[in-house]
Amino acid sequence: MISDKLFALLRQTDTPTVCNAIEVAQGTRGFANFTRQTIFITEKEAPSLVGYAMTAKISAMAPSEDPADVTAQRRMDYYKYVAKGPRPTVVVIQDEDGPNACGAFWGEVNTTIHKGFGVEGAVTNGLVRDLDALPTGFPVIAGAVGPSHAFVHVTDFDTPVQLFGMIVSPNDLIHADRHGALVIPESVHDTLEEAIAKLIECEKLILEPASKDGFDYAAFEAAWAAFEKART
Repeated sequence: MISDKLFALLRQTDTPTVCNAIEVAQGTRGFANFTRQTIFITEKEAPSLVGYAMTAKISAMAPSEDPADVTAQRRMDYYKYVAKGPRPTVVVIQDEDGPNACGAFWGEVNTTIHKGFGVEGAVTNGLVRDLDALPTGFPVIAGAVGPSHAFVHVTDFDTPVQLFGMIVSPNDLIHADRHGALVIPESVHDTLEEAIAKLIECEKLILEPASKDGFDYAAFEAAWAAFEKART
């Protein structure tokens, strides 16, 4: 588990900064476990969403092929899994209908249930609905908005999922905001706070000169040289 101090810092830090800071901590470019599609977020001004992943898969295009009692029990088992999970938690749900997603799992009912369980928020490649009725303080990052729940049902949970190119395993540390989501590798948990501070100081080498009066190409060239030398 990460420290309370790092959790608080991550809540205040946007996802692009965390994405860059991971590369600073790793000492190289190439970190790639992040979403690769424009997303919809229900609370643009909310703090960054941070927590350990609890995962599930859903489908909605057609009714479950399993007996009704099996499907119903799986849903209840999923709720128990989420209710008893570690905190802080972010629920990450893969809609197996992909680009043909037609049924929203996330609406007024499920957001209220999950917030009541103490979950921080949700990330999905599927749909969200009931935008005017969602509880505040529970951001949902979704692939799109839609009106129907169709035949939505849980097909699996507590399993690796993939959405928008991001691969998530249960208990992975998730960071997300209006830019998208990523998985923070466990290997950088102990060094990420330092990496964020280093990244911010590095960016000042170009941002501060560029914000001053009289900034010209010569000033840019000198600032950029220092920035290039310092950055990952």
